[in-house]
Order: sequence, then structure tokens, then C-alpha cells
Amino acid sequence: MAGEPPVDVVCLGESMVTFLPSRPGRLADVPAFERAIGGAESNVACALAAAGHRTRWVGRVGRDGFGDHLVETIGAYGVDVTSVERDPRRPTGVYFRTAADRATDAHEVVYYRAGSAASAMSPATVPYETVADARVLHLTGITAALSDDCLALMHALTAPRTGRPLVSFDVNCRPGLWRDGATSAGPVLLELARRADLVFVGADEAEQAWGIGDPAAIRAALPEPAVLVVKRGADGATVHERTAAGTDTAVHVPAPRVDVVAAVGAGDAFAAGFLSATLRGLDATARLRHGHLLAAAALTVPGDLAAPPRRAHADRLAALAPTAWGTLQLGPGWTGDDQEGRTP
Repeated sequence: MAGEPPVDVVCLGESMVTFLPSRPGRLADVPAFERAIGGAESNVACALAAAGHRTRWVGRVGRDGFGDHLVETIGAYGVDVTSVERDPRRPTGVYFRTAADRATDAHEVVYYRAGSAASAMSPATVPYETVADARVLHLTGITAALSDDCLALMHALTAPRTGRPLVSFDVNCRPGLWRDGATSAGPVLLELARRADLVFVGADEAEQAWGIGDPAAIRAALPEPAVLVVKRGADGATVHERTAAGTDTAVHVPAPRVDVVAAVGAGDAFAAGFLSATLRGLDATARLRHGHLLAAAALTVPGDLAAPPRRAHADRLAALAPTAWGTLQLGPGWTGDDQEGRTP
């Protein structure tokens, strides 16, 4: 709005009410669930707001109790939710998941999002003005999978235009959301990634979607974005960056050791940490380290969202010498000052 400072980051996408199991086991055996919120884009908005940035979530929810819960909860993080639309005819999406790691065969997740309010997002329902005043517009490949209208919106938001915010795109390949799995997801996600300025992708996702997992090969397939971040889980992450002279640089930073409580939300937290450091103008190593630190915060709590470390605490850890960074081990509660440990 006129007279207000610009928004740092606008995050657009579907948020859902998440039901977390009361104990490990199959969904058929879990007797009760705890309500939480989930959604890649709103997770990033909440994490950035908690880290002190001005953020806005743009989405669409039903005019129902679950929609109320999402808007109120996300707003409580300090995120601007005034651009969220309420749909009187479509419901808010929900999903249930097990406690098992998403990467294991024991993991189960059941979505009830078909025909959701968010799937009705389109260029007609999301005015460009709701994202145009941001320094960064953060999107993910999940939105593209929700409906043809949502895909049209993604094309509209990533189209070249004068004064476009820096477009951040997390590939987030979820084959289960696509009609023909990775076969149909791959070409669409590659096209959208090529239209972005900053891209996040897991090496496992790239292998699944495009048949390539090596960071250099992924960069060769994605030369257009100025910045490409390839995540390799516990093996760390690599950022490829095009310099002003037109050359390409690559920096790799290993991930710290983490005592994992729940392997969910880490990718969104990594994106938030990297974007926060980008907004602050930090160098490639610091951006990757801040990504790793926010991912570690998410990995050491049960749900998708975690309180980030205080900025001074994160800056101190991000500035460690390589040897000290390599011995860092983070467990539950580490985001409080002086709670991190180091391995021998």
C-alpha cells in the first residue's frame, strides 16, 4: 500500500490444515491426530516473518473453520494475510500423515485437496498487484500441479515483465499430485524453473523429474536462472551463481549433523534461510549456511514450522571457520543461545 515500505517476500500457494499422528504407526492404527498447518509457501512466509522480514502470503481458502484456522495461525506469525481470498463454495484442503520419514516406505500421507479453494486460483482471481510490490516472489512447483488454472497463474507470474520481483522457485516435485506422475511433472517444472531467477531443487527431485542428479548436470540443464541451489540432504548443498562477467561459480557447503526429530519442513526452512541471507546481501557460503541452519531448526521439532535461532546466534554459527562448521552437531532446543554441540 502507498506509504508503506516494500514487502520483502510474497509467498503464493496452497496452505492446508495438517493432522499430525499422536504416535508412530500406520494411518489405520493411529487413534488421534493433532491439528497443525502445512503448505510449502506459507511455511516459508512464516519462517521469514519469524526471522524479522516483512512477508505476505497470497492464497485461497474456504469460508469454513479450517480456513479461519489457517488465516489466523499464519497471521499470528506476523505474515500479512490480507490478500488471502475466501471461497464460499470450495473447501479448505486438509491432509493426514504418519510420523515416519517421508523418504521411507512406511511413510503415508493422504490429501483431501481435490477441488479445494486453492485449486481455483488463476490469473483472474489473483491480481498481479498483490505480488508486484515485493522484493522477492516465492513460488513452488506444487501450485502448478493443482489445476490448469493454477498452472496458468504460474505462467503469468513467471512471465518476463518490467519491474518483476526476483522470482524464487522451489521445484518441489510431488509426483502424486500430477496426473501421470513424474512423466507429466518433469517438463512443466523444467519450464517454470527456466523462467525463474533463483531456483531450489533437491538432487533426488531432479533425478525423479529429469533423470539427472549431479549438481553440474542439473546446472547444464538449467542455465537460465542467475542462482541455482542443488540440495543433497545430509551431504549439503551447492549454489551455482552467474557473475556479472557472465561466468558461473559453484560453492558447496556441507550440512551440519542434526539429531532429527521429524524429517518434514526442512526444504521450506532451507529456502527461508537462504532467502533471508540473500535479502541481507550475504555471500554464497553464508547463504547456504543460513539455509542449513533453518533446515536444522525444522528437523529438530515434530511439525513443519520451528522457531528460528536469533539472528545474532545464526550469524555467529554461519561465521564459524570451516573446521568448526564441520564439527557442528545440532539437536532439539539448539535454537536457544549456546545450545549447539560439536562432535569430536
